[in-house]
Amino acid sequence: MSYNEILIESAERCGNIVCMGLDPIVGVLPFKELDTSERITKYFETLFSKMADEKLCPAAFKPNLGYYSALDRPRSRDYSGSKALSAVMDLLERYFPSSPVILDSKRGDIARSSGNYAKEAFDAWQADAVTVSPYMGSDSVLPFAYENKGMYILNRTSNPGGAELQNRTVIDSVDEHDVYPLYIAVSHMIAIWAEEHKGIGAVVGATNMREFADIAKYFAGKGIPMLIPGVGSQGGSASDVISVMNETRYNKKLARINSSSGLTHPWKKGDAPSDWLDMCTESIKALLKEAAL
Repeated sequence: MSYNEILIESAERCGNIVCMGLDPIVGVLPFKELDTSERITKYFETLFSKMADEKLCPAAFKPNLGYYSALDRPRSRDYSGSKALSAVMDLLERYFPSSPVILDSKRGDIARSSGNYAKEAFDAWQADAVTVSPYMGSDSVLPFAYENKGMYILNRTSNPGGAELQNRTVIDSVDEHDVYPLYIAVSHMIAIWAEEHKGIGAVVGATNMREFADIAKYFAGKGIPMLIPGVGSQGGSASDVISVMNETRYNKKLARINSSSGLTHPWKKGDAPSDWLDMCTESIKALLKEAAL
């Protein structure tokens, strides 16, 4: 099954286009009595079990590798973060086997190095998709084009500083007669790469609807998946995103609207409240409803 088919099937099975980010802030999690790896594992196992009981099924999950690898202390032979991510991947396979896992690592290097980063994502972690930087071009990007795997290329990101480069005006090398912001030029390259390698998609933030609409309109009908961060804590709205996709006739089943901390620790700071599990599940229910098919 191709990655695009996996996306469509999981959207239909779960009835939504939500991607749940899994970026643990250890200091705010419950189960303080446990060590780091066990604390993260126990937290997500408790949450996933509750979600499964209530039939809450996001159509994708996205762990950010940095939140886990930063917890490792390899020189001290301490791999707490990697152990936790391995356990989380096992839990996802147990509780949500039909939902793809996107490893958010934003890789991109010279060809041989990219090939090793692709092996890290797909062979070592057995992820279904990975996030990739386009800056070094095709020989950096295409090593990630594994058969039946996905790749989300950074296109117009949701962070405030993204505009510093991504909104720069360029003469697009694809069509030398047109002048575009850089994010549209990158959209052109993504579309070209996706012609030969299905499953190549784009990271397009929800924090600027005009720019999101530009990209959604360009990708409509081209079979290019979109990973859409910026909903929730960063201020974007899932309902606005869906309205734009409807207006531009983009295939929503190929999209995944991501929210991370707003779902996994909505209390943000301090100790987890006694009703933390209910807080999380209510936030998840709300987003699943907002992003329902």
